[in-house]
Amino acid sequence: MSLVTNAAPDFTAPAVMPDNSINEAFNLKSYLAGSYGLVFFYPLDFTFVCPSEILAHDHRVKALAEKNCKVVAVSVDSHFTHLAWKNTAVDKGGLGNVQFPMVADLTKSIAKSYGVLINDAVALRGSFLIDKQGNVQVAHVNNLPLGRNVDEMLRLVDALQFHEEHGEVCPAGWQKGKAGMSATPDGVAKYLAAHANEL
Repeated sequence: MSLVTNAAPDFTAPAVMPDNSINEAFNLKSYLAGSYGLVFFYPLDFTFVCPSEILAHDHRVKALAEKNCKVVAVSVDSHFTHLAWKNTAVDKGGLGNVQFPMVADLTKSIAKSYGVLINDAVALRGSFLIDKQGNVQVAHVNNLPLGRNVDEMLRLVDALQFHEEHGEVCPAGWQKGKAGMSATPDGVAKYLAAHANEL
């Protein structure tokens, strides 16, 4: 069952914070506290596709923060392993000092609650966009070999905020600054008359 439209499962677990301190009782709900949230899962520290994805999130963490969206990473590794990976240089296969919490899900209960635990072992590449009320608005899950596109999450934050502000819906490929659509028969006809060839 999809989490979309439902409350994001809350959790409390150890996490390595942006300043490399350890928060032994990091709590998602308290951390977001009225912000949007992007919670993403990845399989394991010190692996292959994972560092590219984590760095891609880190390179966009400022742009997400400007949209009032906080990023949280989760894997089944310990917080000690997270810290060791952060303390490893990028050119040595490490992360460097990424600027979002990295949560330790040693019990695998968080991955299980988000429906991304595979073979009772590791998390699939799941990304969950959470609104300011704590509800999941987007759930994307990739299989292990398939790295995700973090720019798509930036687009979806813009789309969610556009919908919340204007009440219009966002057609295929919508980008910030483009026209939305009224969710009525007349609205779709008007939009398609003007934009169908762009789709």
